[in-house]
Amino acid sequence: MRLTPTTLPDVQAVLASVGVDGWLLYDFRGTNPVASAMLGLEGMVSRRVFVLVPRNGVPTAITHAIEQGPWRDWPPSWNKVVYSGWRALEREVAALAKGKRLAMEYSAGDGVPYLDRIPAGVIELVRGSASEIVASGELITRFVAGWTADHLASHTRAAEALAAIAGEVMRECGRRARAGNPATEHEAMEWIRAAFAARRLITDHGPNVSAGANAANPHYEPTAESSARVELDSVLLVDLWAHEDGGMWADQTWMAWVGDAPVPAEVTKAWLAVRDARDAAITRIRTGLAARDGVRGADADDAASAVLTERGFADAIWHRTGHSIDVHELHGSGPNLDNLETRDDRRLIDGCGFSIEPGVYFPGHFGVRSEVNGVVWKGELVVTPQRMQVDLLGV
Repeated sequence: MRLTPTTLPDVQAVLASVGVDGWLLYDFRGTNPVASAMLGLEGMVSRRVFVLVPRNGVPTAITHAIEQGPWRDWPPSWNKVVYSGWRALEREVAALAKGKRLAMEYSAGDGVPYLDRIPAGVIELVRGSASEIVASGELITRFVAGWTADHLASHTRAAEALAAIAGEVMRECGRRARAGNPATEHEAMEWIRAAFAARRLITDHGPNVSAGANAANPHYEPTAESSARVELDSVLLVDLWAHEDGGMWADQTWMAWVGDAPVPAEVTKAWLAVRDARDAAITRIRTGLAARDGVRGADADDAASAVLTERGFADAIWHRTGHSIDVHELHGSGPNLDNLETRDDRRLIDGCGFSIEPGVYFPGHFGVRSEVNGVVWKGELVVTPQRMQVDLLGV
């Protein structure tokens, strides 16, 4: 959502609900994607920018004299201050912040780095006049990472397409292995890319096709020069992500066992633990939403981790349970399902989307991950794809 006269009342309503005097946006050369998304400035912006969105009244922008072009769409009824030198800039910032309790892209102790976008020096500058600076987390969740009905619709279509593609590719890998002509991971990756193109889906990199021990690397990506073969009697992990043109990302991970030999007990044990951890996170979110008790991303992560730990996999947990998904980025700015890598205590509120993807990894042997997506919509959790993976696919 961009800041406009139409959207301003919605922003101000949230400012009032969280008890701050305003939202102070700051950007310098695109270092703060939150400010970039809210302001939507186009053209050269190479100098410091501040915008105060007050709880009452109209916004005020502090802009540099030589960069007025990007402000051509700034409403004439809103305030705009022009500066050239640092003395004037600091004076205007002090006047804007004086005595106010302000929300900024700041996280105490860098507890949530996805929220911590403002340089320490700028925080010091503003604190010299403001009464308090607090995190802008809920504002970001609602107005930068928030989904619309169109986003949900496009995401759902992409999610069902990804599930179908993953199944097709895994079955073809199994067929090739049985025929004695195993596909390489990179070949399978190219099949997925071709399927994306056929369905008019867009991705930025990947996907990740990992066979055997390569599945123990969560960020593995095969190349034409370095790619294992998908052999019989091996674990196969497929992680794929894409979106429609202008639509919302979908992101999934599927697991298979290639061949007719019995699945090793350690693989089955790991799969069942990961599946149940995924479902525990989903249940925790749904329970919290139903109870209206302010469920956090950290709560869902704790629920998944508790299952994995109880099953004996505490040392194999390498990453959080899930990341934010928004229209700007696959790894978005909203709440993550995370109390492992970061202290993400942001609430899961209407319109925020995320992945749910616990995993366990055993270097040199195999790894297991299961990934679906969720979005809080009208007070409930919508999970995609429609049919989640329950058992290891036999291909």
